[in-house]
Amino acid sequence: MDWVAARAPTLAEFEALAADAWENLPAEFREMAGDLLIRVEDFATDEVLKSLDIEDPFELTGLYQGVSLTKQSVMESAREPDMVFLYRRAILDEWTENGEELGHLIAHVLVHEIGHHFGFSDEDMEAIEAEVSV
Repeated sequence: MDWVAARAPTLAEFEALAADAWENLPAEFREMAGDLLIRVEDFATDEVLKSLDIEDPFELTGLYQGVSLTKQSVMESAREPDMVFLYRRAILDEWTENGEELGHLIAHVLVHEIGHHFGFSDEDMEAIEAEVSV
């Protein structure tokens, strides 16, 4: 790779990578997640970091925001859709440290954020990631 001319993907380019990663996840996994929105931001907000007791914004690569499955009810009124936030700068920092293909790393973060929400084990998430062809 020509590192002299290399540059980090823009937010729009990163969103395209995230969309590709999402489309390459197993169909059953995507169906289970429903109408999930994926948002890309450079970093988590100070409010989010504070609520999670995280001081360094580079430590948070993603976050699932939504009503926990154990707290959802058919009686509840309309609510905002569930979202996964991907934090571009934190993911890029991890990417430069481990050299993993960026699309695979984005898929990894998506699987883990969604998987934790649904209570998947690490082994379950590893099996899902093994099916990804990014």
